[in-house]
Amino acid sequence: MTRHPAPAPVAPGQESVWEYPRPPRVERAAHRVVIRFGGATIVDTDDVVRVLETSHPPVYYLPIAAFADGALVPTSGGSFCEFKGGARYFDVIGGSAAAKRAAWNYPDPAPGFELLADRVAVYARPMDACEVDGELVEPQPGGFYGGWVTSRVAGPFKGVPGSMGW
Repeated sequence: MTRHPAPAPVAPGQESVWEYPRPPRVERAAHRVVIRFGGATIVDTDDVVRVLETSHPPVYYLPIAAFADGALVPTSGGSFCEFKGGARYFDVIGGSAAAKRAAWNYPDPAPGFELLADRVAVYARPMDACEVDGELVEPQPGGFYGGWVTSRVAGPFKGVPGSMGW
């Protein structure tokens, strides 16, 4: 059995990802999110929804309609989340840059996750910059998960070596 780590101390104004629920919770968030890629701003919106799940930094979902024209190009393949349902992927285009399968959404989300319809999440790692309220985010550790780490969350975060069973 894999042991969960001890949660990091929570500073004033922070949330512990170890207090997030499982199954995850989806909620509206009063934040401004800006994503830059290929030297271009591909989205700048305050219409934000986030998904909170135990041990994960928040995943931010933004309206597809808020992205610059041509920034999201549907691509083949998909995946399935036991909570949110079937996902489809997008290549992300900004300026002259392209990132394969760098964004995803749930076109027909499972019950309880309806707020995700017509919204897309973006992996921070391949982007030039992802910001929440002007703070540059760090990608969730590892290559699989799409959470965004900011100073507002305390970990440790799933995705680090040895965290597969968390």
